[in-house]
Amino acid sequence: MVVGWTKHGDGKHLAPGEVVRPDERLSWPRMVGFGAQHVIAMFGATFVFPLVMGLDPNVAVMMSGVATILFLLIVKGKVPSYLGTSASFVGGVFAIRAAAGGDVANADALVTGSILVAGFVLALAGVAIHVLGVGIIHRIFPPVVTGAVVMLIGFGLAFVVADVYWPQDHWVALATMLITFLVIVLFKGFTGRIGVLIGLVSGFVLSWVLDRVAGPVTSVLPGANLRDAAGNACPAEGTYCVATAFPHDRVGFQSVADAPWFGLPSFHAPDFRTSAVLLVLPAVIALIAENIGHVKAVGEMTGTDVDPYVGRAVLADGVGTMVTSAVGGSPTTTYAENIGVMAATKVYSTAAYYIAGIIAILFGLCPKFGALVAATPGGVLGGVTVILYGMIGLLGAKIWIENRVNFADPVNMVPIGAGMILAIGPVKHVIGGDFTLEGIALGTIVVLGGYHLLRAIAGRSPEPAVRGEAG
Repeated sequence: MVVGWTKHGDGKHLAPGEVVRPDERLSWPRMVGFGAQHVIAMFGATFVFPLVMGLDPNVAVMMSGVATILFLLIVKGKVPSYLGTSASFVGGVFAIRAAAGGDVANADALVTGSILVAGFVLALAGVAIHVLGVGIIHRIFPPVVTGAVVMLIGFGLAFVVADVYWPQDHWVALATMLITFLVIVLFKGFTGRIGVLIGLVSGFVLSWVLDRVAGPVTSVLPGANLRDAAGNACPAEGTYCVATAFPHDRVGFQSVADAPWFGLPSFHAPDFRTSAVLLVLPAVIALIAENIGHVKAVGEMTGTDVDPYVGRAVLADGVGTMVTSAVGGSPTTTYAENIGVMAATKVYSTAAYYIAGIIAILFGLCPKFGALVAATPGGVLGGVTVILYGMIGLLGAKIWIENRVNFADPVNMVPIGAGMILAIGPVKHVIGGDFTLEGIALGTIVVLGGYHLLRAIAGRSPEPAVRGEAG
């Protein structure tokens, strides 16, 4: 069933042990409440990650609603899910911006063009899974490879924290990190799940207070106060023109004041370059793993066999990523935060997700909100991203543990270890001309290619998953 739900019981109550199935609903006022809860659950990461990638968070929030509705239609309402911003592309996006010379005019278009192509590849993978069966993924991406790719995507972003965000205001970054620690650990339930958002807001407020109490901070802002070797102002960031430290306020609200309350967000068209596309393609592996894990989690919670919809889910995520990036939005993925909401409420109705999608679209029609989000100081992002990137990396270790990956086997350990170091470096490998493989892209190629090459030489089949690819 795509649209249309049967009322569960009296539409008001759940008896002990009962759940609201995907094709059921409670009363519409209650469903609006559940939909709003899903928006809040996804909201923190869905606007933090576009901010980190230098994309418009307003576009990301709005298009996440569009992508979610498309997802539900493609999976025929069988897999309740919200498509929020994916963190898996952050490393590749940062590498694209670095190669393009920072936040230059064409960088946004190159980023979204590369993400669009990755979405197309993901959609093709979904078609292949649907036709060939989910087993094909387990053969190409066994747990040892999938865990490694997820891990290097997270840990491969360490240099972004160290080189870009943390130095902008290291004390605010430290305070934001500690606040986030405490909220996540000390508070249970919903408050703990939005700990990252609370930490970000707290860091924002702290930065504003420090501007008034302690005055400006002196640090480097990417793309600002550009100077050459002689100390003279220069126009474009590059080898001989770099950003240098200068006193500045941590928070600026001029763009917020200038933005209208209502209107369309800042859309832009994508641009395509092969070297940029290769930098984000490794993220496709992580997205496949995330989608498979999401579908399996939904199946376990609802007690239904939804494995036949894995291919459709991957296809839908690819389509969602293509649609969002076509207008300047960020890549999408199925959100674990919303799985947590379903597990807590026992309400798996897709009606709640349609409502959440509509609410997100309405949020995107407020440019002033987007300008406020974009004013988040770099030091605050440093305190938040150090946690987010680390958590992404440890999800890879979780996949290894759940599937009992044997690292006493050198065929597992050698290519994985080498790929990790290449990603974390990040190591650059010049192929020729302007084409360079580096960091996460290079590490993923070594992990995937090295693993299957050594398996073939050793005459072994890929190790099967013990508990599946759920991350």
